[in-house]
Amino acid sequence: MKFLLPEDDLILEWKRRLVFWSGAISVGIAAILFAVAAEWANGVFHKLLAVSPYLPLLVTPLGLALILFITRKYFPGSQGSGIPQVIASLDPKESRKVREQVLSLRVTIGKIVLTIAGLMCGTSVGREGPTVQIGASIMHKLGSLARFPRHDLEKGLILAGAAAGVAAAFNTPLAGIVFAIEEMSRSFEEHNSTTILMTVIIAGITSLALLGNYSYFGHTSESMGFGKEWYVVIVCGIAGGLLGGAFSRALIEVNKGLSGRMGAWIREKPIAFAAVCGLLLALVGLASGNNTYGSGYSEAKSLLGGNSTLPESYGLLKMTATAISYVSGIPGGLMAPTLSAGAGFGANIAPFFTTVPAGATIILGMVAYFAGVTQAPITAFVIVMEMIDNHEMVLPLMAAAFIAKACSRLVCPTPIFHTMAQNFVYKPPPPKDFGSKTSFIQRESD
Repeated sequence: MKFLLPEDDLILEWKRRLVFWSGAISVGIAAILFAVAAEWANGVFHKLLAVSPYLPLLVTPLGLALILFITRKYFPGSQGSGIPQVIASLDPKESRKVREQVLSLRVTIGKIVLTIAGLMCGTSVGREGPTVQIGASIMHKLGSLARFPRHDLEKGLILAGAAAGVAAAFNTPLAGIVFAIEEMSRSFEEHNSTTILMTVIIAGITSLALLGNYSYFGHTSESMGFGKEWYVVIVCGIAGGLLGGAFSRALIEVNKGLSGRMGAWIREKPIAFAAVCGLLLALVGLASGNNTYGSGYSEAKSLLGGNSTLPESYGLLKMTATAISYVSGIPGGLMAPTLSAGAGFGANIAPFFTTVPAGATIILGMVAYFAGVTQAPITAFVIVMEMIDNHEMVLPLMAAAFIAKACSRLVCPTPIFHTMAQNFVYKPPPPKDFGSKTSFIQRESD
C-alpha cells in the first residue's frame, strides 16, 4: 500500500485545485463561444430568409433529416435538450454507464455542432440546455484526470458543471446555483456546496471578463404594487401553468411512442419524420411572419422593450415550433424558446389588465410558462429576475411561478426533464442476445 507524505498531499491538492479552476474557466469560455456561434448561425438563417421567405420549405426539412441522421449514427446521446442526459448521469444506479455515453467528449462536440446546424436550418431551439450538458461533460472529464474523490466525481463536479453552464449561458450566477439544487438533483448536499459555488463564480467571472456585465433580455424598470393589480399574477400563473403543463405532457407522450400506424411509421422512418417536422416548422414560420425561427431571444427582447410588431398568435406559434423541433429528435434546448413563448403569452394577457404595465405582465407570462414547462418554480423566477435585472418584481414572479407549478401538475404529473431522463438508461440485452454487450437504450431513437 502506498502512503502519501504531507508534501505529496499538498501537491495533489493543488493539482486538483488547478484542474478544478481550469475546468470552471473552460465551461465559461465554452458557453461564450457557443453563444457567439449560435448568434452567427441565426444570422446565417436570416440571410437565407432575406433571399426568400419560402426557402425554409426546402432547407429546413432537408436540414433536420440530415442532422437527425448524423445524430443517430455518430452522436447517440446528444439529442434533445441535454438536461435529461445530465440528470440520468446522476442516477446512483446507472451513473457510471450513462456517463460513458452522455458526458463524453464526442457527444459534447456533437451537441455543439448539431445545435448550431439546427439553428442554421431555422429550428426553434436554444443553446442553454445543451450548455448544461457541455459544462457537466467538461467538469466530469477534467475531474477524472485529477483523481477527485469518487463522490465528487459522480455528483458534485457534474452538478457544478451543469450549474456553471446555466450561469455562463444566461449570465445569471444565482440561477445557476438554484438550478443545480432544484432541477438537476432535486436535493442539496452540503458536501457539494463549495464545489458548486466556486465553479459558478469562476465561470461567471470568465463570462464577465469576456462579455462584460449584461442582462440577457435587457433591463426593465416596470413593476406593480400589491393590491388589485395582483389579479394578473393569478391569471398569468394559471394560464402559464396549464399551457406549460400541456406542452410538457405532449412532448412526454410523443417521446413514449405514439400508438397505431402513425407511431409505427415514426419508429420505422425517423429520418423521414424529421423531414416532415422540418416542413411543419417552415409552415409555422410562414404563418408567424418568420418570427418563430431560432431561440426567440430578439422577439422576447422586443416584447419587453415595447417595440414589437409580432402577431398576437406569436406565443402559441412559438410553443408549437418548439414542440415540433424537440420531437424531431435533433439536439437543441428548450429554455430560451420557452421564455420567448411565455413572453408572447404575457403580451396576450396584458390588454386585459390596462392598469398594470405591459412589461410587468410580459415578465409574469415568461416566468409562469417557464415554471409550467419545467415545474421548477424557484429556478424560473430567479432566472427571469436576473435576466431582466429587476428585483422589484421578486414577489409577483415568485407567486406566479408557484401557481404555475401547481396548475402544471394537474396536466403533467411528472417534471419533463426527469421523465425524459429515464430514456437514457442501460438495460441488459434480451435472453436471445445473452453474452452480448449491454445496450444503451434511447427511446427517442427506437
